[in-house]
Amino acid sequence: MSEQQQSADEKAQFAAYVGIDWADQNHVWSLQVAATGKREHGNVGHSPEAVEEWINGLMARFPGQQLAVALEQSRGALLNMLSKYQQLILFPVHPATISRLRAALYPSGAKDDPKDADLVLGMLVYHRERLRPLEPDTVETRELRFLVEQRRSLVDQRTAQSNRLKSALKQYYPQILDWFDDPAAPLVAAFLSRWPTVEMLQKARPETLVHFFHEHNCRSQELIDQRLEQIRKAVPATRDQAVLESSIVLTHWVCKIIAVLNQGIADLDERIRPLAKAHPDYPIFDSLPGAGEVMVPRLIAAFGTRRDRFSDAGQVQNFSGIAPVKETSGHSEWIHMRWACSKFLRQTFHEWAGHSIPHSEWARAYYRQQLDKGNGHHAAVRSLAAKWIRIVYRCWVNRTPYGERVYLDALRRHGSPLVSVMAKATA
Repeated sequence: MSEQQQSADEKAQFAAYVGIDWADQNHVWSLQVAATGKREHGNVGHSPEAVEEWINGLMARFPGQQLAVALEQSRGALLNMLSKYQQLILFPVHPATISRLRAALYPSGAKDDPKDADLVLGMLVYHRERLRPLEPDTVETRELRFLVEQRRSLVDQRTAQSNRLKSALKQYYPQILDWFDDPAAPLVAAFLSRWPTVEMLQKARPETLVHFFHEHNCRSQELIDQRLEQIRKAVPATRDQAVLESSIVLTHWVCKIIAVLNQGIADLDERIRPLAKAHPDYPIFDSLPGAGEVMVPRLIAAFGTRRDRFSDAGQVQNFSGIAPVKETSGHSEWIHMRWACSKFLRQTFHEWAGHSIPHSEWARAYYRQQLDKGNGHHAAVRSLAAKWIRIVYRCWVNRTPYGERVYLDALRRHGSPLVSVMAKATA
């Protein structure tokens, strides 16, 4: 047993260790009693009542003592059920870890739930120093994290439906994609609902079309005149009734789905906005260039409020997946993206770093410097994100808002190469 593990045991002596292989309907568990080393196996149903009965049995068996529980979840229904019991100390295990361990110990590839539960238990008993106990953040921060992830999920679904709409329009009504910048906009849905084909559209009077555009906040006379001229010259892409009728039905319902998703995103924004502004760290993240209303809540959720969660900026870079992974074998060495990470966090830092380029002088210079070194766009943005994380981490730890001018002065004092890059850009 390592010194680190012994130190952890001095702080919290566990009466037993439990490994759980979870499933939708039935969870298999393995338990090892700390005093005897004896192992037991069993299963428990997924319902809250079944889990409650099982945990109450363990508490009665080990009264007033803590139990270490490992499971292949960092969030989910089972973890939510277990987190309400103060006697349980939860250790999430990454599913990829168990998958690779299973492949190493059982080369046949056979999967067996009791064996998987033993593997999870083994990680807890023998390699606990590699696991981090679950220490939930504040209720407000966790709610914000769930909400921003849900919002991003709806945005991704809207993008998928928008692409589906584009594909359908290309089949029978491609002019829409030329006349309107965003096919997912409410204006387009209303337009398609009223004039689902080119033939029907060309029967409308110009005054009717002008009135429609005015009703939907499109008042640029130049743009309206341009669209009217394009409508007059439009030619149907197809007259095949089978294609037309089926495409009209699909377009109608895809527009309905997009409208619901738009409303869902708007409702989430209404909930996220006051929650983010009331957060104690809001001034820090609101000061970041290019963050805005969407990215500020996501950055708050990414860092959280517990300052002891990360000991340095490198841990944030690794945890978020922004830091690359270096592999060596013999005389070979290669670097690649970090795959075992939260994709949402990596996306959060990557997107914000991209947004910061037009709003930060040094970030723009750094991005240009990375491109000059031969890096592609995304590699340059990831490198910028890693640098931003070091800066924001220090602001977060010190509870100090970011100051662009302060950082630029620091770069000049330390003779950073970025200073010459910025000078060339302004020359």
